[in-house]
Amino acid sequence: MAAKKSAAAAAPKAGDAKKKTAAKKNPFTGESKLAKFLTTKKLDPRRVLAASHSLESLRHEDRVIKLNRRRAKGGEDAEKKAEALKSKPRSGRAVTHRAMTAAMTGGALPGPTKTRILRAVNHLLESKKQEKVELKALF
Repeated sequence: MAAKKSAAAAAPKAGDAKKKTAAKKNPFTGESKLAKFLTTKKLDPRRVLAASHSLESLRHEDRVIKLNRRRAKGGEDAEKKAEALKSKPRSGRAVTHRAMTAAMTGGALPGPTKTRILRAVNHLLESKKQEKVELKALF
């Protein structure tokens, strides 16, 4: 009986062939507003990911801001608290491949992720000397 089970397990199923071809599709193709916008403006989604990484990654000055906020939390000095709350550090979280795929196919995204995508797209448009867009134009 063990020979029958192994022979049946080795035989390919009809659904397996469909799964392999579906995996080869480009994940960035879709019919969302973002996908249409990027094709009309001739922007590559991979460049959006790269721009987001460079914009959102933490730098030394961001770590200093976070440190100052932590130090101001404990003390009672109102002046230090006000100074620490003036500047805002970068998030340190870039747009991921998974989030970009969801955005291109019309999936649900949280608000901060949409904002990060918008920031990266506007950065690329600015480098092409084009007008910046609003969030409603992309989502």
